This record gives sequence, structure tokens and C-alpha cells, in this order.
Amino acid sequence: MTNWTDMAHEIADNILFPVAGRVDADGQIPDSHFEVLAEHGFYGLAAADETDLTPSVLVEVIETLCGGCLATGFTWVQHFGPAAVIANSPNSDLRERYLAGLLDGTIRAGGSNAGAIPVPPLLWARRVDDGYVLDGFAPFVTGWGMIDLLMVLARDEVDNSIVQAFIPTDSLRGLSAELLPLIAARGSNTVRLMFDGVAVPAEMVAGALTPEEFAEGQPLVIRLGGCAAMGVTRRAITELKALGAEAEPFEKQVAQARLDLDAAVEGRAEIADARACASALAVRTATALVTAKGGSSAIVGNTAERLMREATFTLVIAGRPTIKSALLKRLSRD
Repeated sequence: MTNWTDMAHEIADNILFPVAGRVDADGQIPDSHFEVLAEHGFYGLAAADETDLTPSVLVEVIETLCGGCLATGFTWVQHFGPAAVIANSPNSDLRERYLAGLLDGTIRAGGSNAGAIPVPPLLWARRVDDGYVLDGFAPFVTGWGMIDLLMVLARDEVDNSIVQAFIPTDSLRGLSAELLPLIAARGSNTVRLMFDGVAVPAEMVAGALTPEEFAEGQPLVIRLGGCAAMGVTRRAITELKALGAEAEPFEKQVAQARLDLDAAVEGRAEIADARACASALAVRTATALVTAKGGSSAIVGNTAERLMREATFTLVIAGRPTIKSALLKRLSRD
């Protein structure tokens, strides 16, 4: 059985973290980062059997890679949703065409849910004889220029179902992209993607979910989104220890935050509160690191300064109104 956590730590500590500052400054992720993840089988985790990859191990892997280089980990993890959707799709043609490449990393995917979530939606799907036509925009699409296949969720304008549409990124008719100047993880090439009558043939549609089916899957999506915050927290704790600063209280809080996130996925706690706790903890640990590091933290380009921006970034990525409300309450109380 593969020891995914040890392998993730090896890659994060020896390949990703040593150049994370340069990736942040240049706004460009080396392709070698994705190549090493593919070489070691990390793209295949999207459809791994639980006998080889338990949920707790998956969380550990994502946190570790995000803590090595947030831009790399954040871009790589976007692959999971599209790969898992295709792996479980009744569209056999779509599976045969893309699944093997998605799982070995020769095909890299990205996705965006954000166009379908708001009420009213930002991205609409109109049924036509052979598939759908998409109009509107997806506010955040990560990995643009680095991915081969894009999954977007759009609302069917007739029955309000959530359509899972796939678009090869070498077929961009009707699409236009605006690069977003993020405060952190700039190398993720996150864009706002505009859709003007984009045709998606039926053969590129994985399926459609009812609003109820979509809602059932959201706690796990939100929980995995919290891995970015936990990854930043873990790295800040490591740096605090290297400075000889007290880190044990933060380690206890990390353990509790992870338990709360897991309990929320299982329905034993409120996912928005658990997710808010993870980002608030990232901000606190990064703030502690800036304080412990001292005046040099005010200079652009050091690890403490970067982690402070990354912690701030986790406050809003993959957010929901309920998470925002929970965060505002928590931050005002803290």
C-alpha cells in the first residue's frame, strides 16, 4: 500500500516549499511541480479506492501540499472534482475518452462551481437538440493556461438542475478570460471566464444534478476547501517552531479544527462554522508568525509575509454566504 502522506511530505518539503517564495513572486508555477505529482500518482487520488486512500489520508495529503506551495496545491486540487465526476458519470463515451488520462495526469482538469451556486445563478445552461448552450460567467476558474479540460456547473434555465459540462481548453469559441490579480497564489492563473453562447454537445455532458443532490455533496466540497487554510496553518506552525516560538497551543487547535471539519461532513456539526474556524485559525497562526519573526516580516518576499497573505486568501476562497457569516461572527468575537 502506498504511503501517500510520507510521499506528500517529501514533495512538499523538498520540492515545493524551497521555491514557494519564487513562485509567489513570479506568479508562475513550474510545470515540473505537476509532473512530479503525476509521476507519483497523485492525480489518480481523485478516484482512489478507500482501501488505499482513506478520507483522513486524503485530507492530510491536500493540507501538506498546500502547505508546501499554496499556488501548486490549490491548482492541483481543482483536478479532483472533474476527475471524480467523469469517473462516476453514466456517459461512457466521456469516461473512455478522458478518464485514463485524468488519472495518470497526462490530462489535467480544472473546474468552477461558482457560476451555478448563487441565486440567481451567474451561468445558465439552455437545452438545445444536441446538448446545451452556456451563457453568463464563472467568477473563479483556476489553472487557466495549465489545464486541458474544464468542468463548469451551470443552471438549467428550465428545471433549475445543475448541469455538469466539460469543455476542452483548446476549443474556446465563445469564451473570454480575464486574469484576476489575486493577493496570494497568483501562480494559480485564476481567471473570470465569460460565456457567450458556448455550445457543449451532449457527448461532453457528464450529467445533471437536482438542487437537492447538489446540496448533499457540498459538505465534503467545503471540507476539502478548508484544507488550504489548514495547510497554511501547518506551515506557519512549522516556521514558528523553527524560530523557537511556542506552537503547542496552535497544534492543539489544529487537531480540534480537523475533528470539527470531519464531524461536519458526517452531519454531526455545522460545516460553515467548522470551515470558518479553519480560516480564522490560519489567520491567527500567520499573525503569530509575523509577530515572532519581527520587523523583517514587513518586507515583501519573506515566508511570514507570504503566509499572512495566504491566510487572508483562505478567508474567501470557495466561500459561501453561511461561511462568511460564521467568519464575521468568529472574528468579531475573537
